[in-house]
Amino acid sequence: MTIRSISRVFKRNFATQQQHLEPPVLVKNHLGARHLILNRPKRLNALDMEMVDIIYPNLKAWEESNKANVIFMKGIGRALCAGGDVKDVINQLKDPQRVPNLEHQIDTEYEMIHFLGTMKTPYIAVMDGITMGAGGGISCLGPFRIATENTQFAMPETAIGLFCDVGASFFLSRLDGQLGTYMGLTSRIVKAEDALFSGIATHFVPSSRLEALESRLSEIDEPNHDLVHTTIEEFAVETGHTSQIYTLHGEDRLIVDKCFKYNTVEEIVKALKEDGSRFALDTVNTMLKRSPTSLKVTLEHLRKGSKLSIKDCLRMEHALWQTVPFADDFVEGVTSHVIHKKPPRWYPKKLEDLDLHDDIRVKFFYANVKRQLNFRTQDDYHLHPFRRYALPSEKEILDVKLSQNLKTAEETIKWFDNDRNGKFGIRQKVKDVLERASEF
Repeated sequence: MTIRSISRVFKRNFATQQQHLEPPVLVKNHLGARHLILNRPKRLNALDMEMVDIIYPNLKAWEESNKANVIFMKGIGRALCAGGDVKDVINQLKDPQRVPNLEHQIDTEYEMIHFLGTMKTPYIAVMDGITMGAGGGISCLGPFRIATENTQFAMPETAIGLFCDVGASFFLSRLDGQLGTYMGLTSRIVKAEDALFSGIATHFVPSSRLEALESRLSEIDEPNHDLVHTTIEEFAVETGHTSQIYTLHGEDRLIVDKCFKYNTVEEIVKALKEDGSRFALDTVNTMLKRSPTSLKVTLEHLRKGSKLSIKDCLRMEHALWQTVPFADDFVEGVTSHVIHKKPPRWYPKKLEDLDLHDDIRVKFFYANVKRQLNFRTQDDYHLHPFRRYALPSEKEILDVKLSQNLKTAEETIKWFDNDRNGKFGIRQKVKDVLERASEF
């Protein structure tokens, strides 16, 4: 072995040792900014209890501090957070002595999600990379959710026999039309600008500008949410930004709203087959690979969640975590799909083998569960209090057009351009919403 080869091996081994010595979440302070940096890049920053035990106490301390002006949640490597560490969850489920630890983990995570979703200190999730599952939980309830050209967002739980959790019954059910239902049942990956257009993200900032943005925000002495918003917009892409991914619009969105409006998975599948388009048939093919139990539980909890407050959504999901993982499909889904990389064998394997009342509602939603969720604060809401920082919803666009007596798309675009101070995405979204509305 040459000296150069020995040097390379030494450097690689030293780097590996350093990674083992570093905590799974780095905590950094810079002027008035506080940074939580998820530091498990080889696991795509999958969230576990050790990480929660670092994140949550810091959030609580910073919320009471007069020196913490803004909080960043970030990740090292290709992901903010690719989800929960489901392999570890499965290991805990299989070991009765470790089940209490899993229960503590779920209880704490749900309490933490509510806490970060109701904090008074401005909280910014930087979704620069893969943001899935638990990554959505630490992002989508926050007031500021920054997407970049690297963002890949999804809630993939139906592929592993679970349900869309960590607050998804709240944030997915409040997306435009049936978009959240479609994303929840198919695990659709939403990339880059689509995260902004869909409402998952509030801002779109090129990754090359993130460091400068963080530096600027750290220098603000007394930030409020409006000031943080306008500062982020200074670093966001300009109105004329043209290199964009915009797929959740037009004909495909019409199909989504038409076919996913039903309250049973069977009706949704039937509508997609009757539509017969390539998009619809590809969607059916994707859904039928998912756990039938997970599809039905997810649809039920999204429909219920659309009418519940954030606290009640989290309570419902917390109760489901005490029933769904102990059914057959979660262990099978993780073992087959995640560990062995092969198609899972779902049980029951067909949608028609599951009765909505007996097998879903009674068994999962109305089961007597032992543990109740305790919240640190009493804050609650039915609509996110800072939703105005995102692009306007479809309902808002149509309501404003009617109430302001705006005759044309250009008039409506101009109104929202003025209302949102020239925010990128206004023209694209308003135009798409009005074009689709004219189809009815």
